[in-house]
Amino acid sequence: MRRGLVHGLAWLLATGAAVTLSWWGVHTVMAGTAYDPPRALPIKAAEAKAPEPTPPAAPRERAPEPKRTPSTAPPSTTAKPPPSPTRTPGPSPSPAATGRVKSYDTDGGRAVFDLGPASASLVSATPGAGWSMQVWKTESWIRVEFSRGAERVSVFCTWHDGPPRVEIGTY
Repeated sequence: MRRGLVHGLAWLLATGAAVTLSWWGVHTVMAGTAYDPPRALPIKAAEAKAPEPTPPAAPRERAPEPKRTPSTAPPSTTAKPPPSPTRTPGPSPSPAATGRVKSYDTDGGRAVFDLGPASASLVSATPGAGWSMQVWKTESWIRVEFSRGAERVSVFCTWHDGPPRVEIGTY
């Protein structure tokens, strides 16, 4: 009986060690992957746009007041100013960017492409509520796939044999 108990304990320890080691290995590999795709990719076209020049103001006796937009509130003496958003430098815009940005709405979400004469770039992709998204890119095509359960919607932009063209498929 004692021998069976020792063998059972040894089997239990070996199995526990093997399961722990397997879980740790899988966890380490999966930690480097993206489980949840981003909700939206940054819009680079708006960031790259230069501000429009303003005409010079006529000379006045006193200093002009700064212009205020509807989203700019007057400064408050008691409130702290909100922290400015930090930007991480992204890849530089593609040399073929033309500013011809087209949006494609589907049941699964929206994909926005910058279509150049001989190439294209993905500006943003946003899945709809309850949908997830995955993006594939190569040198001659971009595919954005929205999925929910067994439903799939693909937005496929190709330019390998001519100007970019976009096809939407549901399956």
